[in-house]
Amino acid sequence: MLRLAAITAIGALSAVASAQVLISLARDHPAPVASAVDTPAFARVPTSDAAPATGQDAEVPKGPDGHYWAEASVGGHQVRFLVDTGASAVALTPEDAQRLGIDPNALTYAYTVTTASGHAPAARVQLASVAVAGAEVDNVDAYVIQSGLEHSLLGMSYLGRLSRFEATQSSLILKP
Repeated sequence: MLRLAAITAIGALSAVASAQVLISLARDHPAPVASAVDTPAFARVPTSDAAPATGQDAEVPKGPDGHYWAEASVGGHQVRFLVDTGASAVALTPEDAQRLGIDPNALTYAYTVTTASGHAPAARVQLASVAVAGAEVDNVDAYVIQSGLEHSLLGMSYLGRLSRFEATQSSLILKP
């Protein structure tokens, strides 16, 4: 089987669980139904047509477990994300995808991921908008991980579109 070599690590060190996600696209699978782009987000070179974040600075307080947990609005629905600067893309659990109106059963899982729980299929989707407090990014690439991911991850497909972000001892500052 001919494979495109496109691999990323999405690591989440959580008090509850840790996940390492490796994503690769198999050429013999059709493109994911929720995506109009064939090349995985982490393999593309950012272009000037990717709109930067808009809005105002946002602050994400550090949780009691030492991690930054962002309450985000995704297309008008609330999702709790573990902020993960090591994640190349936003990763959604099937439960969070379902709450966003994405039917996990209707997706094409054309990607293979490896998590702490083993191998799992993943489907590429594009989120209309992701906003953490006032810092909003439109058209965010994301993956629905079929199993093995305990929490949704706010990765670089969102964070990388900010002008900058800064971790302090008490919070993470997001600057559009």
